[in-house]
Order: sequence, then C-alpha cells, then structure tokens
Amino acid sequence: MQDYRNFGPEQLAIDVSFRRWQLLNEPADRVFWEDWLMQNPDKKDLVEKAAYLLIALSNHYTQPSNQEQAISEREIAAEIHRLHQSLDVPDNPSVKRFTYPWLRYSIAAGLLLMLGFFGWYAFQSLVEHRSRTITYQRLTTQAATPLLEVANTTDKPKLVNLPDASSILLYPHSRISYARKFPGSKREVYLAGKAFFEVAKDPSRPFYVYADGLVTKVLGTSFTVQTFDNHEQVKVVVKTGRVTVFARHPASRQQQQEDNSEGALVLTPNQQVLFSAPDTRLTKSVVEHPSVVEWPIEQLRFNFKRTPIAAVFAQLEKAYGIRILYDQEVMQNCYLTATLTDEPLFEKLDLICNTIDARYEQIDGQVIIYSKGCNL
Repeated sequence: MQDYRNFGPEQLAIDVSFRRWQLLNEPADRVFWEDWLMQNPDKKDLVEKAAYLLIALSNHYTQPSNQEQAISEREIAAEIHRLHQSLDVPDNPSVKRFTYPWLRYSIAAGLLLMLGFFGWYAFQSLVEHRSRTITYQRLTTQAATPLLEVANTTDKPKLVNLPDASSILLYPHSRISYARKFPGSKREVYLAGKAFFEVAKDPSRPFYVYADGLVTKVLGTSFTVQTFDNHEQVKVVVKTGRVTVFARHPASRQQQQEDNSEGALVLTPNQQVLFSAPDTRLTKSVVEHPSVVEWPIEQLRFNFKRTPIAAVFAQLEKAYGIRILYDQEVMQNCYLTATLTDEPLFEKLDLICNTIDARYEQIDGQVIIYSKGCNL
C-alpha cells in the first residue's frame, strides 16, 4: 500500500489509481480515495493540486498533433517532477515567490501545454476509453429523477431494501442508485460493482438495472449483475424466473428500454450472459455450477431402472431449468439404470453419457447431447 501522505502533487498526478479516479471515476478507486480523504482531511489541498494539473492536461490533449510523440510513463513522471521542482523557488529576498498556490499550478499546467512535452498519446487511451464507455457516473447524472445512492465500503455484503419491496444484496466495493419512490411505469436502478437482486413481481412496472452498457429487464425474479473495473464487461446470472438483457443504446431513453432491441437475449435459470462493451457482444452460456431450481435437492430422487433416456433428460430439464437437446429417433433405444444423488449437473451428465456412450456440450445456454444410438 502506497503511503500517499508523503506524496507531492506531481507524484500523485502520475499515480495509476489516482488517475483512474480522476479521469475514469472507477468505482473501486473512487471509494478508496473518498475514504482516504476522510481519514486525511489535511491533504485536501494536495489532492486538489494534483487533480488540477492532471485534468487540465487530460482535457487539453483530446486531438492529436503531428508534432506530438508518444513518451513513456517514466519520462512523464520525470518531466512533471522537473517542472514542479522548478516552481519551488528557494527562499531568497531577490526572488518573488507565488503567493497563490492556484496561480502557481495554473502556470505549471500552462507551461506543460506550451512545451507539448507531456504528449497526447500519454492520455489518449484514457480519454478515448472515458468517452466511449457508459459508466455508472454518466448513467446516474442522466437520470430523469433525483437518486439515492448506497455504497458498500465494508468487506461483507450489505442488504438494501427498495421502495417496491424488492431487495438487493450489495457486494463489497459496490454502489447502487435508485429513486426514493419509483415514479411512473418503470422501476430503475443503477449499479457499479456486483449485486444480487430479488425483484418483487409487478407486471405493470418492469424493473430495469443499468450496469455500464448493459440493460437488464425483469418483471419479478432473482439474478446477479456484476460490472468490472475496466468497464468493458458486464455479467448477468439468473437464479429464478426470466430476464431480458440488451445493450444500451445512447440515442434515447425510449430506445434503451425496448424488449425487441437488436441483439436482445432472454435468460432462464442457470443461464448467464457476458456482455462485451467494445463490440456490444452478448455471449450466453450455462453457469459453471447449475443448481436445482424446481425442488430442494434433498427432496429429489434420481433413481432410474431401465428408464428411457427421454424420461431421464426430461427430469433433469425440469429440475435444473436447462433445455437438453438430442435426437430422439437416434436415441430411442437408449435406457439408463443408475442412482444419481446430489452430484452437480455436469457430473450427472458425465455419468449418463459414459453409460450410454454419448457426449455433450453446452452451447448458447443449452446442453446438446451427441449419440450414435444404443443397441438393444
């Protein structure tokens, strides 16, 4: 852990975590620096000076120039340090020092801009990333109604009760924003981090979760949504019910909330989707460890005695809520004699396929069985 109390403005300006906070408003870094400032209120001036220099430079270098060249992080750090040192003139009656710190750091930023030494390429990736990603901060500032924010700065999940009787289990280093009272015909929440939702059923008012560039719509169900620090991926995992997910369209709020948005996917229990922001790609799959959704596992009895394979697959489909596809005609002579207990679903499938000389794979949130048939 860095001892930021001993940092100078120029050191702070080039710190990776500080830059992510100031330029990208990364949730984890934001929480860290807000907590750090609460614990170190005497360092507010230090943070303001470093931020002033950093943001001034970042805002300036938004267009490339033929004269600008990419430079290394080490060169950036050296130049900021050199400039800062040159501004700290030694006490000397013949030398007039700057009376106002803001003036001194304004001149520092100006000198760097005129020299062009800092280079557009040093910040271009951060600036471009900030402009193309749909972050939590941008979403909440665009909300039509005032929002209440809850942040979990602890190391344990935190329960949040919503005004519609829905609940959220907010994971550490995550935050959620929502209206004190859901207005109109929609229930909308905004997430940064990870949260498990249990949504109260209300068919007349769909429930929307905005997480970076992904929109999740439900009427009443339970599911998990997780964003990642780089804002390039969002993950949704369904526990019960049905969930619709689609990429957020920046054109209009109405377009954001259309179920038939291009590329929308419907998820059912034990399915998940991974959203890739750079290419707005949605990849659906079965969760790593499917759980029983129909009954408690201890009440299930997977006892098969020369049971037709169609009946075996039907029971597994009902128990886990995952569709199993196979060629019924090819496998009409396949039977299973086995007792399966509380093994995970994929272990059950391994045992079944080994017994009947078949194989399986999961594609697009479904299980596909491949077989050449069974001899009588």
